[in-house]
Amino acid sequence: MVIDLSFIWAGLIAFAVLAYVLLDGFDLGIGILFPFLKDRDERHLAMNTIAPVWDGNETWLVLGGGGLFAVFPLAYAIVMPALYPLIIAMLLGLIFRGVAFEFVHRTKRMQGFWELGFWAGSLIATIAQGMALGALVQGIAVTGRAYSGGNWDWLTPFSGLTALAVVVGYAMLGATWLILKTEGETLVRARRFAVPLGIALVALIGLVSLATPFLRPEYLARWFGWPSGLWSAVVPILLALASWQLWTGLRNHNHLRPFLATVAIFVLSFAGLGVSFYPNLVPPGLTIAEAAAPDSSLLFLLVGAAVLIPMILAYTGYSYWVFRGKVRHGDGYH
Repeated sequence: MVIDLSFIWAGLIAFAVLAYVLLDGFDLGIGILFPFLKDRDERHLAMNTIAPVWDGNETWLVLGGGGLFAVFPLAYAIVMPALYPLIIAMLLGLIFRGVAFEFVHRTKRMQGFWELGFWAGSLIATIAQGMALGALVQGIAVTGRAYSGGNWDWLTPFSGLTALAVVVGYAMLGATWLILKTEGETLVRARRFAVPLGIALVALIGLVSLATPFLRPEYLARWFGWPSGLWSAVVPILLALASWQLWTGLRNHNHLRPFLATVAIFVLSFAGLGVSFYPNLVPPGLTIAEAAAPDSSLLFLLVGAAVLIPMILAYTGYSYWVFRGKVRHGDGYH
């Protein structure tokens, strides 16, 4: 049996990106919700719920971006010029957010400035990620082996819609994380945030899902063709079930189910992207096999990944286990 290393690596990169979105998503969501929390004590409590894990969560972004560069160099060379402004904005937002996270507890005179920086960095990084997603879905112009589009191809109504969906989605992850990790007034406030955010998230996913098939003929065929449409229908059915679990979890004041249901919504949305993209890595025409490095390089890197990825999973799981449970006022390492 012939093993296709490029498809194995495509799965690993997809897993790294999904892990980043889920884990750093609620971190960024806390930042997005920051101005809407009651007071400084509550804002610092929210920060302390992510303090032990937030920097480790960003490991998956390094793995995804570095893996793309090493394993799919052609895709990297095409995507980066197409999305340079968004990538730069995202990195600056993440850097400023990280600096603000530490400085907000180290100063009194500039505390308000760094709190604003934590919110702004989180929001800018999220918007950039959402617009990059929209730009990828609508397709990147390629001539030969190079990007041939314009400087502003990423700025479209569709990329604006996906940016809004990602902002709402991350805020929803942040709200349900606070439901899981806090108690008292903060928990009640987080649940109050989660209800309208959940409704908006499902509505925006519906709008993006309706618009996506009409961006490219191959998307339309995969979602509404026969028999591919029959298998693709599994994704929206499961998405409806996850949305119902989210609603019942919030209605029944469950602490864990809303977060797990929101994670499931993200996973299923990611699966929907896979349905649209496959077998392309960069729509509309760069396939996984065409973008991959030589098999000798893929095999060499796979040996390292076989050691590295289990280690990352192990220390990530251990961190969440050690810092499990509710966080109360006064808790935290600062």
